[in-house]
Amino acid sequence: MAHFAELNENNEVIYVAYMDNEIITDENGNEVEELGVTHLHTHHGEDRRWVRTSYRGNFRNKYAGLGDTYREDLDMFISPQPFASWILNETTGQWEAPIPRPDDENLYVWNEETQSWDLVEPPTP
Repeated sequence: MAHFAELNENNEVIYVAYMDNEIITDENGNEVEELGVTHLHTHHGEDRRWVRTSYRGNFRNKYAGLGDTYREDLDMFISPQPFASWILNETTGQWEAPIPRPDDENLYVWNEETQSWDLVEPPTP
């Protein structure tokens, strides 16, 4: 199956559609994104914007989900920013905390107020 994300005027994903791979396959057996876009325009109207996404995340960073944003300059789908202080790594397409999470076996949660990682204490039996 081929998957396509519909984008609004702010490049936010508002819908994800799928179709048989045969629809996007040309006479030489190559998958061509524009064939899928043409098919979607035919069935949903020319005024909609569609960008192909990968269900397995093989291209454009990740599978497009509702609320994600397509960054045309990076050719990636980006998840919403989890915290105001987090910074987008434009190479990986992932949001990163201003300080790295401690690298140990413990569980931590980000504390936006203190700009630090808080240790989650396991419940006592």
